[in-house]
Amino acid sequence: MSDELPGSDGEHTLQERFETKEQALRFYEDSMHAELNDAMQRFIAERIMFFLATADSKGHTDCSPRLGPRGFVTVVDETTLAYPEYRGNGVHASLGNIKENPYASLTFVDWWDTTVGLHVNGPARLRKEIAGVTDPANTDRKKVWVEVEVEEAYIHCAKHLPQLSIEEFSPPWGTDDEDVKRTGFFSDDKL
Repeated sequence: MSDELPGSDGEHTLQERFETKEQALRFYEDSMHAELNDAMQRFIAERIMFFLATADSKGHTDCSPRLGPRGFVTVVDETTLAYPEYRGNGVHASLGNIKENPYASLTFVDWWDTTVGLHVNGPARLRKEIAGVTDPANTDRKKVWVEVEVEEAYIHCAKHLPQLSIEEFSPPWGTDDEDVKRTGFFSDDKL
């Protein structure tokens, strides 16, 4: 590990305040990586969802799930990920944030077997195409690819995550059907 610590000045200040500096240093040394090792690459290849966190140029945040068929997130190499941005609600909050503030945080969780999570943080950019990367959903509804350069990759431990089960997962990728999307679910007249 370099002389410069990962993370923010704020987290380092709080580590001092809460007397967790040694614990944090062990985590940085043992669990934080600047690239995706083989185990992380296999883990990502098996996921069907992740949570994407972004912030605009003023620091206003957005966090939303991204789902796709197994392998929809491609590990281009040990320092690069890419995923297709499927058709959604048309707002483009995450993509707009990346355009203004080109950083993203992706959290992958294995809800079904290990309950382990993997955080991947780094610069992100929008791309029309990425050589050698294909969309396993085979849909023409993809608007853009998001490419993420890995600066940090680290575990989210399993101790507080529930184990879930999944019986069937074959959604109609890219649909605009309002009933399937349940667009009005939180409308006052639906509650």
